[in-house]
Amino acid sequence: MKIRFGTGRRCINPELPISLAGYFNRREWNHVKDDIEVRAIVFRSGADVAALINFDLLCVTGELYDEVLDGIRRAGFSEITPDNLLVCAIHTHTAPDVRNDPNSAAYRRFAAAKALEALGDAVAAENSGELLGGMAADPRFLFNRRYWMKDGTVVTNPGKLNPDIMRPEGEIDPQIPMLAVRTDAGLQLLITSIVNHTDTIGGCGVSADWAGFLRRALEAEMAPGAMVAQLIGASGNINHFDVATDMDQTCYAEPERIGSGYADTIRKMLHTLAPVTGNGLRALSAVVKAGTRELAAEEIAAARETVKRFADVDTSKVGSEVNMTSEDLAKGAPFALKYFAEQLLRLADGTPAPEFRLSCLRFGDSAVIASLPSEPFVEIGLELRRAIFHDKLCLVASHGNSNGGPGYGGGYIPNPWNYGRGGYETTPRSSGYSVRTSEILLAAWRDLAAK
Repeated sequence: MKIRFGTGRRCINPELPISLAGYFNRREWNHVKDDIEVRAIVFRSGADVAALINFDLLCVTGELYDEVLDGIRRAGFSEITPDNLLVCAIHTHTAPDVRNDPNSAAYRRFAAAKALEALGDAVAAENSGELLGGMAADPRFLFNRRYWMKDGTVVTNPGKLNPDIMRPEGEIDPQIPMLAVRTDAGLQLLITSIVNHTDTIGGCGVSADWAGFLRRALEAEMAPGAMVAQLIGASGNINHFDVATDMDQTCYAEPERIGSGYADTIRKMLHTLAPVTGNGLRALSAVVKAGTRELAAEEIAAARETVKRFADVDTSKVGSEVNMTSEDLAKGAPFALKYFAEQLLRLADGTPAPEFRLSCLRFGDSAVIASLPSEPFVEIGLELRRAIFHDKLCLVASHGNSNGGPGYGGGYIPNPWNYGRGGYETTPRSSGYSVRTSEILLAAWRDLAAK
């Protein structure tokens, strides 16, 4: 399939004091381990156009999404609208916090402005090429991080070599769908979708995590000026921790190991890329409304009792003077129990229902890029790829088009059956959406796929 395309990129390293995102604790950045960036890609076929903006950030909040849209309107890119634009993030936990930091608003304006510059470059650099598609697979670096324990409960990240682990609660998705554009100069664009968390480093250094290592390794071997855009698939319950080993997997050597490993796997499969069949480009979108988290009277009463029982525990220090991890909740640490109870009670006070925009970019008759909001569990992505788009090459882009609107800085989207078993992803603090959200999103995708 022949297609016109253009690419642009900008560095978005922070220039002001701001915490890095992705943990309960404040981590103000103090150095840059490797550059983070925003990438813009424009596709055109005849009169049809679509755009993809890919941030090296934890997520795309509703505020950041609106900043990008407002910038597009002000810049006069009239062809690009919410109906043919997909904005997503790689979910790196070592990028500036675009949600809750005092300087988040200023950084969002900076990142959105850089995205507009990258988009302008992409529009100005349109070229013709052949669209290719293919598939790789690599199971080495991903694990379902929720485990059935001997006591019959499910625990997230139960700790390495924990003797009480029975088995993983769910499955993994090692497949790596790929879209590429080749010109006379060689491979000019490569888009991949990998199911894994980009959370391997910790600390206070800015980094694109393993996705950055993957991108730099492959771009060095592609045509001059080539771009790799890494989409993150449905990986809310997936990470890189191998609990069967005591290997240190929170260090800067880890993203290099994982990113280089994925790059090797993809590199070996580039020769199998084949032309996408059919012609034309089509962009579709749908706005989906989901309810807020259903809270039983018993849950609210239990949360109030927890807050009362630990009245002398000061949770205001969580994130500043007190560090907290998901393991603290699993161990039943008082400050973690009270913190999560307080979050449940805040949710019970009333939060606007989330609203999601799903985006689908269809290429020819055999390839699609499909968005999902926030952090969906792997089974949701598998249903989308294997059942709904079973006859097409489907790249899933999670953290797409905001997390549900103002008031939602993020949130996990588990399957209905995950609730009530344990693990912090299903707590009201971590999943403020209705327990039916995955079913609502998949039903909407079935309607979009039919179109």
